[in-house]
Amino acid sequence: MYNFLLTLLIIVSILIIVAVMMQPAKNDNAATALSGGALDLFSKQKPRGFEAFMQKVTVILGILFFALSLALVFISSH
Repeated sequence: MYNFLLTLLIIVSILIIVAVMMQPAKNDNAATALSGGALDLFSKQKPRGFEAFMQKVTVILGILFFALSLALVFISSH
């Protein structure tokens, strides 16, 4: 059981890396760094399409990673 969960944890870890790398980049330039991003304060929009899907996938994989990590700690302590 421990080896199975460890294998799942490694697979989920790789999938998290892939999901984060596939998310679209938000281009910030030096002006945003100096102004503190005040120009973008009211221009926030909900992510749509692929970006929203990738955010959901990343959250789900993060929850799976956390749950598998806790399960491995529980199994290894008993």
